[in-house]
Amino acid sequence: MTDPTIRELLSYRLHQVANLLSRGAEMRYRREFGVSLWEWRTVALLGGEDEPQSLNELARAAGMDKGQMSRVVSGLTRKKIVFREADANDARGIRLSLTRSGEKLYRKLIVAAAERNSAFLGCLSAQERACLEKAMTKLAHEARSFIQHEKHVR
Repeated sequence: MTDPTIRELLSYRLHQVANLLSRGAEMRYRREFGVSLWEWRTVALLGGEDEPQSLNELARAAGMDKGQMSRVVSGLTRKKIVFREADANDARGIRLSLTRSGEKLYRKLIVAAAERNSAFLGCLSAQERACLEKAMTKLAHEARSFIQHEKHVR
């Protein structure tokens, strides 16, 4: 058996598909709503929660570092999409939530995202969708196991 090329590695192939999906989303969300992909993800994460979130919580959920998330939130605050308020439990902390216009934007964005999601899943049979879901769950579990292992290897 020969060593695989990078193009044959599962992680590379998944990354390529994810990039294609993200690029298409970015194009649509910029054209229709004037937001970047990271802004969309931030609005979606805030819109899907009932409680305001801290910058750290939001960054962790989005898979971004705190500095990147801070820049995204600053831009959304300037656009009056995100509202910052002092954290009652932490004098140095802030809590983030959507403004009324942010909530309206969220409702439009989530409809567009659901349409895209349905279109992509629609190209798969019911059996393929079930198989994909099962495979994604298994791969995520295995990836978390690898991360835990790497944290303990010296």
